[in-house]
Amino acid sequence: MLTALSIRRHTAGAALAALLMAGALAPIAPAHAGQPPVDATGAPLPSLAPVVKRASPAVVNIATRGTVAERGQRNPLLEDPFFRRFFDVPEQGPRQRQFQSAGSGVVIDAKQGLIVTNAHVVENATEITVTTNEGRDYKATVVGSDAAADIAVVKVKDAKLAEIPLGDSSKAEVGDFVLAIGNPFGLQHTVTYGIISALGRSGINPDGYEDFIQTDASINPGNSGGALINLRGELIGINSAILSRSGGNIGIGFAIPSNMVRSIMDQLVKYGEVKRGLLGVTILTLTPDLADNLGAKDLQGALVQQVVEGSAADKAGIKAGDVITSVNGTAVKSAADLRNRIGLMRVGENVDVSVFRDGKSRHLSALVTAKSGAAGTTEEAAAGELHHALEGADLGDAAGGGVVVRSIEPGSAASQTQLHPNDVITTVNRKAVASLKELRAASKDQATLLLTVKRGDTTLIVPLR
Repeated sequence: MLTALSIRRHTAGAALAALLMAGALAPIAPAHAGQPPVDATGAPLPSLAPVVKRASPAVVNIATRGTVAERGQRNPLLEDPFFRRFFDVPEQGPRQRQFQSAGSGVVIDAKQGLIVTNAHVVENATEITVTTNEGRDYKATVVGSDAAADIAVVKVKDAKLAEIPLGDSSKAEVGDFVLAIGNPFGLQHTVTYGIISALGRSGINPDGYEDFIQTDASINPGNSGGALINLRGELIGINSAILSRSGGNIGIGFAIPSNMVRSIMDQLVKYGEVKRGLLGVTILTLTPDLADNLGAKDLQGALVQQVVEGSAADKAGIKAGDVITSVNGTAVKSAADLRNRIGLMRVGENVDVSVFRDGKSRHLSALVTAKSGAAGTTEEAAAGELHHALEGADLGDAAGGGVVVRSIEPGSAASQTQLHPNDVITTVNRKAVASLKELRAASKDQATLLLTVKRGDTTLIVPLR
């Protein structure tokens, strides 16, 4: 396996060397760089060193310490509040353990001391230490973190830092050469290179906001939060995940595009959180078969299955059966693409939506609302008072009685349950509920809920703790 990988790198290296020699890929060297090395004849040798020297100072090591609850198996009876109450078993607090881990980060704003990394790198951390390429250590604090996109911003004060310019990830193409810089396995400031293998990858985490750049540049544990740069020395991605059976690199790594990083970072710095937008539609990707049925063979976009009453989409005139083909003039490729695009918009932002309906294109304007639903509604306030396991679920009165789950926010408590969008809750602890008001009353002061849920033609029981 290692031999095959080495051959592959050697082949890519030969191609890159040829391009550099031909002048097709001339990396931009900083003004203070010395003369490039030459061979015995005086001809310049191809090298990525100028690009690395320019970007490396902006990549830092991030070491964390903290406490997490242990997930070891415990007797399920001891987790049951009814069992504990009946046998007078004393309450047991969660078992905890200390942890320490390491990852990478990229300095985006040296003046303000802002560093971007992955949310999972600083998750549960009570102590964060940033170490620069020069070996200086600084204590850092979390400005904001967004688990759904796996992006966090940390800040250091009075630090001597170097920053890296943000590139435009929308201009990246499959086949572009890239460099990954990070701290894999504790080996500080390691540089690997490869190409962009694919763009727009999603589905790695179904609950996340994903638009990954896939690369075969070696990414390993410890690279998380590090830089993926182009040959201009610009940041085009934050390394985030790998696809591996062993935990090591197999040539399939994923980076969060810089344009997504920029959008999330701006909100984290301004609000401390990401206020995601919502159109209020249920969508699926338009397949070629569905496009043929609509009489538009080459149509691409997201098919609207359902429009939530009173939502931004409803007010804009979007209807079930419409195909959303573009947002603000940029083509929509899939349902995931639309979800990412709207989810990264700010609440209150106007968006131009192009839809295909009855063989014609229409242009509509929608005002993006908050992810949790229309602000200030009675339903939203009611949902906020429900059992904590329902936090992140947008609930409403079902037309035929009961409570419908209209949507579930990724990364929320509700996303960890067995509930799905469009489920209808009919009973709580064996008591029938005809509305959200009755659900709130039935679940008041209850540590455990047993829900009866109708999902299409199926009825199932969903426990909530």
